[in-house]
Amino acid sequence: MDLNYFVDEEKITRCAKCLYPHTKPDLFFNEQGICSACIAYEMRKKTDWLSRQSDLEAILESGKNDSGFDCIVPSSGGKDSTWQVLRLLELGAKPLVVTATTCHLTAIGRRNIDNLARFATTIEVAPNKEIRRKLNRLGLELVGDISWPEHVAIFTTPFQIAANFGIPLIFYGECPQNQYGGPPGTTEAKEMTRRWVSEFGGFNGLRPSDMVGKNGIEKADMRDYAPPSVDKLKDVRAYFLGHFYEWDSRKNASMAEAAGLVKSLPCKSSVWDFENLDNAQTGFHDWFCYLKYGYGRACAQLSVDIRTGLVSREEGLAAVEEKDGHCPDIYMGVGKEEMLLAIGIKHPRQLADIVYRFANKDLFTECRFAAA
Repeated sequence: MDLNYFVDEEKITRCAKCLYPHTKPDLFFNEQGICSACIAYEMRKKTDWLSRQSDLEAILESGKNDSGFDCIVPSSGGKDSTWQVLRLLELGAKPLVVTATTCHLTAIGRRNIDNLARFATTIEVAPNKEIRRKLNRLGLELVGDISWPEHVAIFTTPFQIAANFGIPLIFYGECPQNQYGGPPGTTEAKEMTRRWVSEFGGFNGLRPSDMVGKNGIEKADMRDYAPPSVDKLKDVRAYFLGHFYEWDSRKNASMAEAAGLVKSLPCKSSVWDFENLDNAQTGFHDWFCYLKYGYGRACAQLSVDIRTGLVSREEGLAAVEEKDGHCPDIYMGVGKEEMLLAIGIKHPRQLADIVYRFANKDLFTECRFAAA
């Protein structure tokens, strides 16, 4: 069964500078047809980065406490979290690395988590794996996102640890709206507030409480995916480290590799060999993004490289047309069948039915399956 879709270029409008399409959620285009990610990138040239780094040092000083750690770095062990830890160590901070265990950890993902633990104390929080598998399946079927529980845990687990350990500061990486585009007024976010999490935290309209009662999931099973109470978090502040330093994915990867990060090209739909190496389900997450919105991981990575001048727009478009849209038969050495079987999808027809439901039929010349 052919599971590959390829977008009809006549049905989308791409940014005049990069490759982002008008269908990308929360993306804004100005009158010149330039997307908010490209606009935000140009604004970096006018930013007083030295002043912002002084602000960061003052924030770190204000966070001194008796826990033994100055701050938390939420981490997958990848390039960005490695860079974040190394940068904070250079400033004299003592970070606690918090890893919310991913859905289908790869061998390289394990190595990179262990590598980062050479530099800072690490806590790994692994929720019930059977519940996680059920949530992966529900996320795929309900909102077309197999990684839904991972995205929730990224924004809840570090706050749970901060509240339990009395650590007042959390440093996430880049502001996604600055790096990848967002609505007006969101690209310069400094702090990750509750409002930001509710709007951009990857919940896709589903709350953890919505899962209770589905597939035998009970309220207690969702405890790992729920944020602490407002009262417990009243002294905790979360910031984007990318607000204080000019974010550069390739430079982050180079620094992390020098510190021992292991790289590998995840699949044929990726361009970078240093991103999303830890979760074998990421290929399906990226593919469903393409099915719903007409752009995949290659488009996102090449758009960044176009902004920095490493790739021309014409070269990038040719590469996107070659790489985006392929069903991920193998991701980080894990086959599609193995990954799907882990969440209880045993037959190609089951997957085809889910794909047909979420594929944006306005973007493709031909939809190659019939509805179930």
